Amino acid sequence: MIGLVAILAAMELRITGYDHPDAELLTAEVQQEYIRRYGEIDRTEMRAEHFTDPHGIFVVGYLDGAPVACGGWRAKDGGHAFLRDGDAELKRMFVVPTARGRGLARSVLRHLEALAHQAGRRRLVLETGTEQPEAVALYQAEGYLPITKFGIYRDAPECICLGKELAA
Repeated sequence: MIGLVAILAAMELRITGYDHPDAELLTAEVQQEYIRRYGEIDRTEMRAEHFTDPHGIFVVGYLDGAPVACGGWRAKDGGHAFLRDGDAELKRMFVVPTARGRGLARSVLRHLEALAHQAGRRRLVLETGTEQPEAVALYQAEGYLPITKFGIYRDAPECICLGKELAA
């Protein structure tokens, strides 16, 4: 019997910025995902300068030249309620539906963790929700633990806040 071997192309990760056309395309898809899952868009303030070095980074992942994944982090030091100096907030992690199940989100997450650590960030924090069980499972599998809720959705019953200390 002849076995079939699937060869998956490696995803190329590029630092694009939050206002790059491919990043804008994917973050618009993220908002549609939030509407499907929660009934409304995420109203968290997001600006391109939040993701500009040294304040943050935004990456887009490409398969065969097509944008299929994204995510970023932005500095969130102790001046923000319930956060501490050295924190970076993970934002807009997303993989298009047709590319899910290939480990792309994990690759983006690990890449962002490494970039945050290189930038001197000590902890990554994030908000997700009960309607995103796949995201919660990924973050927990990668060592993220519950933290004090922060952000504009901290009082929402669906809100889940997680954090992970970055290696010293």
